[in-house]
Amino acid sequence: MGSVVASEQPSGSGEDPLRYLFHDCVLDTDRRELHRGAGLVAVEPQVFDVLVYLIQNRERVISKDDLLSSVWHGRIVSESALGARINAARAAVGDSGEAQRLIKTLHRKGFRFVGAVREDYLPIETSSAIGNDTARFVPSLPDGPSLAVLPFTNLTDDSDQAYLADGVSEDLITGLARIRWLFVIARNSSFVYKPRAVDVREVSRDLGVRYVLEGSVRRTGSRLRISAQLVDGMTGGYRWAERYDRELGDIFVVQDEITRSVAAAIEPELMAAEGVRALSRSADDLSAWELVARAQAHIWRMSRSDHEAAVSVLKRAVEEFPNYAPAKSMLGFRLIFGAHMGWIDHDQGLLVGSRHAARAVALDDRDPWGHVALGYWAMMERRTEESIAAFRRAVSLNPNSAAAHGYLGHVFAFAGRDREAIDHVELAMRLSPLDPETAFFLGGIAVAHYTAGRFAEAIRYTTQALRSRPGFQGAQRLRCASLAQAGQIDEARSLFATLVCEQPQLSVDWIRASVPYQTQQLMELFLEGMRKAGLNGD
Repeated sequence: MGSVVASEQPSGSGEDPLRYLFHDCVLDTDRRELHRGAGLVAVEPQVFDVLVYLIQNRERVISKDDLLSSVWHGRIVSESALGARINAARAAVGDSGEAQRLIKTLHRKGFRFVGAVREDYLPIETSSAIGNDTARFVPSLPDGPSLAVLPFTNLTDDSDQAYLADGVSEDLITGLARIRWLFVIARNSSFVYKPRAVDVREVSRDLGVRYVLEGSVRRTGSRLRISAQLVDGMTGGYRWAERYDRELGDIFVVQDEITRSVAAAIEPELMAAEGVRALSRSADDLSAWELVARAQAHIWRMSRSDHEAAVSVLKRAVEEFPNYAPAKSMLGFRLIFGAHMGWIDHDQGLLVGSRHAARAVALDDRDPWGHVALGYWAMMERRTEESIAAFRRAVSLNPNSAAAHGYLGHVFAFAGRDREAIDHVELAMRLSPLDPETAFFLGGIAVAHYTAGRFAEAIRYTTQALRSRPGFQGAQRLRCASLAQAGQIDEARSLFATLVCEQPQLSVDWIRASVPYQTQQLMELFLEGMRKAGLNGD
């Protein structure tokens, strides 16, 4: 349901709003003008009327007959003409893609405006500061996640250090802009923030973003301290905060390290926040992005039931938005990962999952998620170099992605390249110390130790992974084999009995097909541990 973010209607007024503010647009019904960003968009009269009618009736689905009656006053109009007006309305407000974040088509039912709308009953403000009639309008929140990076404050009594604060802000904008699903406002935006003592919710409203990243830089002698805070602009509450203390050496190296850490930590925090936001809304009223965010909230829990819930949501997303790449890539990955865990049929999971992943990359070659899905598929098929190349592509598209480094570490681990595996996974954990996928990262380190014969270390890391994600069946299997290889046979056999109850298909044949050790030697090493724990078969 399209929600009203704010209302400035005078008490007791029964007048219709003069303006509707949504995404980066202002629809002025009094002047019959559409502003988008800082510019005026030329809109045909009928297209303008279609927009107004959809927005005014956004609480319900608008049928074709409704539109014909209200906009064309009952005149006969062809399907193609009506479709052309809807497409023109989408193009005018920047919603011409398959995501349909603002104007949604409901098959055989009609259309609905689903974007968040703010109604304004007051005349457009004029800027007295510049002495003309230039309109000043405030953008409403975009339908998807959006962030403004405010200039970091220089707290050092040295004007020469101001460049450092500016450099941190600029680097963060660059790093965060690599996140394909996040709308980031650059400092040269038309809505430039001027530091002043105001509530961050006002800043969020003025800039038209959902989240605000702010911080400060302080230097004392040879020590540098950078603080950063991620604030929810809707509530004013802090989503994340961190402080970084470093010895000053090569200032650019220090700056790069800190900005990279901040950018990497923020991505999962934003995704988690978006997932909670999507879970709080009606399932019938979610955009393509919100469906993906809702699925992600289940994915991180790494259990069979959450896997099923996530796949159900993602299937709906790809059905309603067939050309939305993030939904395709996420569904593809989940099906492939589900086959690895033993939650779904191996052959079907890989077949269908790989098709979704390939389609996602065809739709958006610069989305890291699609390459991660293809990389995991290639790993499951034991095409090692192809898998490594796909994961490296994901890393190159977003070097600050902890997940991309973690997945690259996994294929190295299953290939027996333990040092490379641990390097990448540890980097992932340094980039995002509180990442929801930490259990998966720990599992990758455990695999690396197992393939190197360090079974006690594999036990230690699988124990840590299962402490937070007890449903992580890949870690359960590895812990079972590691315990047996370390001589803790009784504990290994007890765990194996539990595993068989949870995963009845567990057998030598299933392991050979579904556990992606990349060489025969490594596969036999894993089967050796599982046989010691009680697995039967050749």
